[in-house]
Amino acid sequence: MQYQITLKSTGETFSADAEETLLDAALRQGHTLPYGCRNGGCGACIATIVSGEINYEDPESVSALEGLEDNQALICQARANSDVVIDSRELDEGLDSLPIEKMPCRLVAKEQLAHDVILLKLKTPDNKRLQFFAGQYIDFILKTGEHRSFSLANAPHNDEFLELHVRHVEGGEFTDFVFNELKEKAILRIEGPLGTFYLREEDDRPMIFLAGGTGFAPIKSLMEHAIFQKDQRKIHFYWGARAQRDLYMDEMAKTWAEQDNITYSPVLSEAAPEDNWAGKTGFAHSAVLADYPDLSNYAVYVCGPPPMVNAAHKEFIEHGLPEEHFYSDSFEFNRQPSSES
Repeated sequence: MQYQITLKSTGETFSADAEETLLDAALRQGHTLPYGCRNGGCGACIATIVSGEINYEDPESVSALEGLEDNQALICQARANSDVVIDSRELDEGLDSLPIEKMPCRLVAKEQLAHDVILLKLKTPDNKRLQFFAGQYIDFILKTGEHRSFSLANAPHNDEFLELHVRHVEGGEFTDFVFNELKEKAILRIEGPLGTFYLREEDDRPMIFLAGGTGFAPIKSLMEHAIFQKDQRKIHFYWGARAQRDLYMDEMAKTWAEQDNITYSPVLSEAAPEDNWAGKTGFAHSAVLADYPDLSNYAVYVCGPPPMVNAAHKEFIEHGLPEEHFYSDSFEFNRQPSSES
């Protein structure tokens, strides 16, 4: 059975099968609604149900998400029980111009960045470049049909190779393979670009970039894109990590801060004695609030583990940040269908 889904913001409609999620139906028919992890964990796809009935195939997948109101739904998990009118928090324009494609790629470089982070550099076919917006991610398609999602760390103008930062997940089948077995020249299959996390160039507000761990990867893409575009907006980048060894591209971040409009603040939560750390400590989002207690005039881009993203979202909104100027990419372990990024 099919139902009609109407977007309140535009009046546009699309059909949804009873067995597919509202997000899948929208993407299938060329409507790009905001989303992130696609497994109900990050909250990026929350929309208001204006009218109609929805259901969840797995209610437990959304039960742990805090702050979800009765008239709201996670459209990456929700399925229609009737015709539905939804009010999406944001309808991103421009992403529709980039087709989501599947293609083979060759691993041309594998480099250890930190004790638990590896850089992968991929080459797409000679006659095919992957078009993407800075901040988006790709999926690896495994032989089993499962997917593993990782953010692109290179900027769109530098697309000869695709750069990914892979953190080793204890017990993670794919990252075990990447760290222990994957060899250069291997052929991998990818799908992308995915995600609605990208730099809003029309927004003239000063920006705060916040990364946790390998959330540095999409921030690197955003930063290199902004520098390439000669973006003059103020940018303050906070990178949260446990110890100094986890700031695996610290020197690169310092070079960004040589730009007059860019500030870099690394934040360590568990600095080692040998670090002799004199910089910021504690939670990275708390360091942001210490410097910017009033966020009402800022745009914030956050990438990293769900607890960090969720805490930043809650506390930044409480400190005046408008909801529509909070952009995030939450690194879920189980990004659709699964992820170890």
